[in-house]
Amino acid sequence: MDFKKLAKVITMIENEDERAEKILKNLKGKDENAWVIGITGPPGSGKSTLIEKLTILFRREGKTVGIIAIDPVSPITKGAFLGDRIRMKKLFLDDGVFIRSIGSVDGFEGINPFIFDIIKVMDSFGFDVIIVETTGVGQSEVGVSYVADIVVLVLAPNIGDEIQFMKAGIMEIGDIYVVNKMDLPETKYLMDMLKRNVDSERIISTCALREDSVRVLKRKLEEVREYLKGMGEIERRKKRRILKQAEYILRDIIRREIENVKHLDDPRMILMSVLKRLCDKFL
Repeated sequence: MDFKKLAKVITMIENEDERAEKILKNLKGKDENAWVIGITGPPGSGKSTLIEKLTILFRREGKTVGIIAIDPVSPITKGAFLGDRIRMKKLFLDDGVFIRSIGSVDGFEGINPFIFDIIKVMDSFGFDVIIVETTGVGQSEVGVSYVADIVVLVLAPNIGDEIQFMKAGIMEIGDIYVVNKMDLPETKYLMDMLKRNVDSERIISTCALREDSVRVLKRKLEEVREYLKGMGEIERRKKRRILKQAEYILRDIIRREIENVKHLDDPRMILMSVLKRLCDKFL
């Protein structure tokens, strides 16, 4: 795979370059073949280590893997650290693995609105598996559920207020719930709390540092994927993904247009001006 070319195309997508639009238009109607796995959870739960070990297992089967790591953006500086490649250093020299870090965008449920097109382009490059990692730091950061075929929520003991996290909307999006760092004595308490809220068949415990433990997660992923495919759920999620992308595009356009008329001091005038600009742009 030409990773340099892929990286350039992704940069064009993020910069809204006209060349990216032409590339994406050529991809319309093409089948989506990659398996898109979403992995989310609070900072410190061990997501990056699990992804690294999962990727190694996929590579042993000859599968190519693309990893998109979405980092939270500072509300003050609007910057993101984008340091996931540092944490996955064992994958650096593997020519069957591509890692790209991008920042989240305010108002888009913990993800980046360009993620849909980035996945589409990576799929066209022939990846077998695409893993999307997000940091679930807020109750409403559920955007990964609209991006992935299957969602894994990773939790670990002693990383914060587990009781508050149980109330979060993010708890409702998982297909698989992973309690990582199972060697810690507090793991049983967290498992018991989870079982009060989630079907126990969807919960597994892991230690990201042990290969046999990560294999259990991989088998669970494959089992759940086959179940969802058999139910027709994977196809329904792909269609839902298209609708969500359209919503994000519209939301982003409106946000930008409001910025252009923020000098107005009447909300109705702002709304009328935005609607007129939208009509002029699309009709």
